[in-house]
Amino acid sequence: MPLHLTKVAFGATGVDHLAERLRARAEAGPVFLTTRYLPKRHEEIAGQGSLYWIIKHQLVARSPILRFGEAEAGRVAIHLDPALVLTQAQPKRAHQGWRYLEDADAPADLGDDMVAGDMMPAALMGKLAVLGLL
Repeated sequence: MPLHLTKVAFGATGVDHLAERLRARAEAGPVFLTTRYLPKRHEEIAGQGSLYWIIKHQLVARSPILRFGEAEAGRVAIHLDPALVLTQAQPKRAHQGWRYLEDADAPADLGDDMVAGDMMPAALMGKLAVLGLL
């Protein structure tokens, strides 16, 4: 079973904004994020795991993780597929950096017959999650 990471999409106002940011970065070259340390469980992630994005206290989309590499100043690059895959919104508290996410706990991808608007609005889900109702 693959292992995944979660990360806050800092500054993204919504899924469309995040998708646009990833497209713009892809036009400039490979899409990657940098981090200080290589995840200890990186072999379980690379090539089969994804980076799940948190927007407004919700896991809302994922980017497949292609590989890990070296970045400037001794940092680690997490190389991502620029294609954003929408997922069923799932409440998730914000955190700094990245965190592991087991495959069994990961939200399902939205099917071809579903759209993000078919579910409860993310803002409402976020408020309910804060209240402990989801």
